Amino acid sequence: MEEKRTVPAENEITAEEAESETLKEKSAGNKADRTLSELMIGIAAWGMLCQITVVWFVADKAGYSLGLWMGVLLAAAAGVHMWWALDRALDLGRDAAVKMITKHNIIRYFVFVIVMALIMVSGFANPLAAFLGLMGLKVAAYLQPFTHKALGLRNN
Repeated sequence: MEEKRTVPAENEITAEEAESETLKEKSAGNKADRTLSELMIGIAAWGMLCQITVVWFVADKAGYSLGLWMGVLLAAAAGVHMWWALDRALDLGRDAAVKMITKHNIIRYFVFVIVMALIMVSGFANPLAAFLGLMGLKVAAYLQPFTHKALGLRNN
C-alpha cells in the first residue's frame, strides 16, 4: 500500500513549522528573561558598589543605606514594569503601542516622584542616596552588554 502525502494549503502550517514557531517563541522569551535578569544583576551590583564605597564617607550611615536600597528596589521595580509594558506593547499595533508605552512611562515617573517626595518629606532616609540607587537602572542598562558577556563566559 502506498502512503498518500498531502500538500498543505497556503494558509495551513505543517507540524514542523508549528514546532519551529513554538521554539522561536520560547527562545525569544528566554532571551527577554535573560536580559531582564542581567538588568537586575546590574542594578544589584550598582547598589552593592555604592553601599561598599560611599557608606564610609557619610555621617548618617543608616539613612544613607536605607535610602540607597529603597532606590535600588525602586529601580528593580521600574525595570520589571518596563519589561512588562514593552512585552505587552509588542503585541499591539503601532498607534496602540505608542499610547500604551506613553501611559506606562507616565505611571512609572509618577511613582518615582511620589516615592521620592515621601522620602524627602518623612526624612527617614537620605533622598540623594535613594536617587543614587534609582540611577542604578540607567547604569545597569548601559552595562547590560558587558553583564551579558560576563555571564555568557561563565555559563559556557
